[in-house]
This record gives sequence, structure tokens and C-alpha cells, in this order.
Amino acid sequence: MSFKIGKVEKYIYEKLDEKGALLFMLVDPVDYKTEADAIATGKGAAEGGADVILIGGSTGAQGELLERVTKGIKDQVDVPIILFPGNLATITKYADAFYFQSMLNARNPYWITQVQSLGAPIIRQLNIEPLPVGYIVVAPGGTVGWVADANLVPREKPHVAASLALAGQYMGNRFILTDAGSNPQLLGSGPIPPDMIRAVRDAIDITYIVAGGIKEEKDLRSAIKSGADIVQIGTAIEKSSDAKSKAKFFSRIVSEEGKARKLR
Repeated sequence: MSFKIGKVEKYIYEKLDEKGALLFMLVDPVDYKTEADAIATGKGAAEGGADVILIGGSTGAQGELLERVTKGIKDQVDVPIILFPGNLATITKYADAFYFQSMLNARNPYWITQVQSLGAPIIRQLNIEPLPVGYIVVAPGGTVGWVADANLVPREKPHVAASLALAGQYMGNRFILTDAGSNPQLLGSGPIPPDMIRAVRDAIDITYIVAGGIKEEKDLRSAIKSGADIVQIGTAIEKSSDAKSKAKFFSRIVSEEGKARKLR
């Protein structure tokens, strides 16, 4: 028995083979003053070199707001649009794909299998490509940690994240995402520590995405050198006055580190 990999997943693998590392930019429509601002940021990020535009967030990214922003970005970019869901309502037909994710360290089974079973028929009906993602929330966790009542992985316990990631791979996920939540610096932390990224990378054979708090060049380079295949950035692009230039800066760094990885 075999399964068919969709167009977006194939695109991600092909780009990784070509570039060595990828840049995903996240637009949370709720965090922008206007829909036009969110759309302009997504367009600028794509023009600046982002390999994928993610749309979504932990609260409120749903309904007409999600529909208009997703369509507005999709009409102006050539890269895939992937939904990063906060709950069942973060679904729109205008997206190309969807993080079909299970929170591996959730306390509430709703976030492990229940919301997925409720959403699966809708995703199939709308013909949106599901990307099977094992999602792990690392302290401090931010809004997503609070919303999902996550059993946050302690930052000083990289082996815990590694074990969760390996379990996620064994359960059939083809992507692992570790996330420290949005803007963890405000809670006295920063991006996921390099030793945790290395532990997860050493534990799994599947594509690894790192998110949360990556704003500086050193953090971006460290994440890729430590083992991230894909770096996912949200707040840094949201706070930028020039999304295209910011994305171009990040894209150049990812490209440099990806090339260095291919030579190793």
C-alpha cells in the first residue's frame, strides 16, 4: 500500500534538495491593523524570497478575515499558501495546503486527535492538501501554550523534545515542528535552544521545522546549523516596516546556511 504526496509537500522536498534549508513566513491576520497590511506583508515576504507563506494564528484567524487575507495574498504570489491552524475554523478554500497537526504534548486530547477528526472531512471537501505535522510546544509557549493547555517542554530538557519528536515520526507524521510560541523574549526566554534543536534533529529522519522568537541573524544561523530544515518566522516580519527587505535579508541568510549544509 502506498500514499500519494501532494504538490505542496513535493515542492517542499524539492526545494530542500535544491537549497538545503527553507524560509517560511507566517502572517497572522489578527496581528495587523488592517487586512490590507496583512496582505501587503504576505506579498512582500514572497517577493523577498520566502519559500512558503503561512497564514493563521492561535486566536481569531478565521471567517471572513481569514478568507479575504488568504485570497488577497494568494492572488499576488507564486509560492504556496499554507494554513497554520489555531483551531477548527482556520480553514479556507483559498489555501493550497494545511498543517494537519497533532500537538504531541497536549494535555487535552482535543488537540491530539479530536479536532483533527472534526476537520478532516472539511479539508477533504475543500480539496486542501494536508501536511502531517507533529507539533511540539516548548516553554514559554506563548498564546498557543495557553490556548491548548500544553504540557510545555522545559527548555533545559532537550531529550524530552527529542522523544516527543521521535514518537511523532513513528506515528506517521512527515514533519516535526517545535515552537516556543510568539515573541518568547517578552517572557524572558528566546528562540528554542540550539542543544534542543540538535537533539531533535539527531532523533528523527523527517523534515524539521523550528519556530518561535527568531528575529536576529545569529538566531537564524544557529537554528539551521543546529539542524532545522525549515525556519518559520512571524513576529519579525510583522514588526518590520518593509516586509520585502526583511524577507530578503532572512532569505539570504537561509540560502547561505543551506548552501553550507549541502557542502558538509
